Amino acid sequence: MAANKKATATPDLDKIRGCIDDIDERIQALINERARFAQQVGVSKGDSAAAVDYYRPEREAEVLRRVQQRNKGPLQDEEMLRLFREIMSACLAQQEPLKIGFLGPEGTFTQTAVFKHFGHSVRVLPFHSIDEIFQEVESGAADFGVVPIENSTEGSVNNTLDMFLTSPLKIAGEIELRIEQHLLGRMTGLENIQRICAHEQSLAQCRGWLREYLPQVDLIGMSSNAAGARRARDEDGTASIGPEVAADVYELKVLVSNIEDRADNATRFLVVGRKLLAASGHDKTTILVSTGDTAEGAGVLHHLLQPLTTHGVSMTRIESRPSRRKNWDYVFFIDVDGHAEEPPVSDALAELKERCSLFRVLGAYPKAVG
Repeated sequence: MAANKKATATPDLDKIRGCIDDIDERIQALINERARFAQQVGVSKGDSAAAVDYYRPEREAEVLRRVQQRNKGPLQDEEMLRLFREIMSACLAQQEPLKIGFLGPEGTFTQTAVFKHFGHSVRVLPFHSIDEIFQEVESGAADFGVVPIENSTEGSVNNTLDMFLTSPLKIAGEIELRIEQHLLGRMTGLENIQRICAHEQSLAQCRGWLREYLPQVDLIGMSSNAAGARRARDEDGTASIGPEVAADVYELKVLVSNIEDRADNATRFLVVGRKLLAASGHDKTTILVSTGDTAEGAGVLHHLLQPLTTHGVSMTRIESRPSRRKNWDYVFFIDVDGHAEEPPVSDALAELKERCSLFRVLGAYPKAVG
């Protein structure tokens, strides 16, 4: 009887596999058809055009939002968005891959953010500092740069904010990345771990888990999680903490996934480039302003921001930094919903500009998707 059941089940399984093979063939044909159309976009720009000349972040954001709206499952939005990002990344890279600078070394969360936003068909350029990323994008050695701007638990990255005081670069996008900390190593079991080498911040974010499961292990602070991963690769008994990309780069195993104490820990990154973007339909604008000597006394900031309220523009973030012009003089970084060149934001910014001694639009860019 059992044999008969098995016999009747086999043809159905073969039929299902045949349907999957047919679907795979059609998917592959459609991907190649999409790639051929992408080639035509490149041809329309001329032989001298580089990848950055026909990469349109606002267009890509529109495509991804439609992917998210169409998705009915069973794949989750995050997985569907990742698949389409990789397809677009591969199509764009047919002639020349984008060059993306990031805060290195390889195997960091910033590199993970690069791949989340641009896909894997790009040329990644690790740099030692945020300053260097800005310099290389300004010079054209990198097409775009990815830099951290704020963490949900640690706050703003001041070095990134300060670079905008003097840099002509514009914000071309944002990336929101959940910080997933994994225990990495070459060993087969936790009992073989003698020490864990990782950045102090990662050790702190996993302190509760480490105290419960590895209380006797030595914790060694490193300059970066990538430095810890290198030691885990080269030393017996050493494990590290970091993102999954570090396991790939340094040929380590993920011993335990998601050992962070807070599941809601996330970092926001900015994509910096050389041009302002057109509207995508779901945007954010960042401005840099200062009252300087134009106003004094209580209520100055309220007076400065009044046009936003008047025109019904939502301010989502404000951060102050020393202006570097004189003592006790400050500038404000402000994020608002909407695109700088579309009303009501454009109307509000026109009025706000009249109240400022310093006013710059740092970027109008698509909100993070996924």
